[in-house]
Amino acid sequence: MTSTAVAADTATGNGPQARLGMTLLALCAAGLVVSIQQTVVIPLLPRMIGQLHTDVSGVTWLFTAALLTGAVATPLLARFGDMFGKKRMVMVAMGLLIIGSVVCALAETLGVYIAGRALQGTSAAMIPLAIGIIRDTFPRERLVGAIGVVSGTMGIGGTVGLLVTGVIADRTTDPHPVFWLTAALGVAATVLIQFSAENNGVRHGGRPDFLGAVLLAGLLVSLLLGISQGPRWGWASGSVLALFAAAAALTVIWVLVELKVKQPLVRLQLLVGPQSLSANLASALLGFALFGSFTLISNFIQTPADQVGYGLSGSVLAVGLYGIPSAVLMTFFSFRTGRIAARIGPAYTLAIGATFAGLSMAWLAVFHDHGYHMVISNILQGTGFGIGYAALGTLAVQHVPMSESGIASGINSLVRTAGGSIAGAVTASILSAHVIAGTTVPTLDAYVASFAILAVGAFLTAAVAVGHGLRHRGD
Repeated sequence: MTSTAVAADTATGNGPQARLGMTLLALCAAGLVVSIQQTVVIPLLPRMIGQLHTDVSGVTWLFTAALLTGAVATPLLARFGDMFGKKRMVMVAMGLLIIGSVVCALAETLGVYIAGRALQGTSAAMIPLAIGIIRDTFPRERLVGAIGVVSGTMGIGGTVGLLVTGVIADRTTDPHPVFWLTAALGVAATVLIQFSAENNGVRHGGRPDFLGAVLLAGLLVSLLLGISQGPRWGWASGSVLALFAAAAALTVIWVLVELKVKQPLVRLQLLVGPQSLSANLASALLGFALFGSFTLISNFIQTPADQVGYGLSGSVLAVGLYGIPSAVLMTFFSFRTGRIAARIGPAYTLAIGATFAGLSMAWLAVFHDHGYHMVISNILQGTGFGIGYAALGTLAVQHVPMSESGIASGINSLVRTAGGSIAGAVTASILSAHVIAGTTVPTLDAYVASFAILAVGAFLTAAVAVGHGLRHRGD
């Protein structure tokens, strides 16, 4: 009877279907943990300014450092995934997340926190690796939906991270429990990946491009440090000009190296090719809008209105509570975006999502005096990023051969996190340059300008996506 049941199960495909379901669940769990660690520190930043004796620009590096290392590690681990197996590299990424979480959980100084956050940030490579596993494992008719679900966990986990941090911070001023939690979640997700995901796909030989990785890290650090320190050191100071010059020179050298290396870290054809350029540009702009909004909204909610004349006077917990509508809608749309993309195409689907995201930031630039203004913005945000990020995961690999899906997704993720890193540096620069006289508190105009800039980034994403859809309509 048992053998008959197994035979029937195999004949109907229920066994393989269950296996695919478990694989998708494991990848979503890992993606959720990765996205939680990206935002879990954000509500704590205002409080940690005093605890670590730093300012807005300094403490923002706790967020920017994770994005920066993620931008460098993503193409490198994606390349390793093609060489040694994507599942193995997912395990490495999760292991680094766990180690970084423990470092932060034991940290007492800003430098140690930044080091731990940098280790945590390397786990950003998990998302493109997961997309590669899906393309290696799932049947073609289920690819769009599965990629959309995994991509959508990024926005969902980001909001969940804010809520979890708020609950913990409401009970203690010690930030360390937050990082012990991310370590525990990382262990749980790693175990689930080990026993659920398969290591399919063709492996390719070759050597990793470590020189390209070092040059990429150097140019990004130079650029972001120059942007973030511009207000403090002076935009025309020798130090800032030297950093921008170094970023430009390293960019030129990096491009030359990538053109000559037999197996480059980033294949420039996949970065700026005819069908890749617009997809990657849209990814960078949407990353700019999403990651920039996280820090801005958190700080704005916690600003005491009775002391500075604006803000919502909220607690760390309030940051997470305000984010609940966004998390719910991100979840809802990430599971349904695949159907929309299958009908009208991922480019036009991305344009719809980016438009809603732009409206959420534009709304806050104009309306920000009451709590319900923030709720309305988060409803628009959850709709926009839920649709946008799910569609972006498909757009990134739509025109790429199966053998290159991992690295193509990795490059798309690289530019997305690079865009987020730039957003953190830009907004920190604006907030630290325009402060209330006699204080280190940013002015309301600084927040309004920052929200407006993020809105422009999202609307530009929509324009680029529409252009991509029109240009490659028959492809």
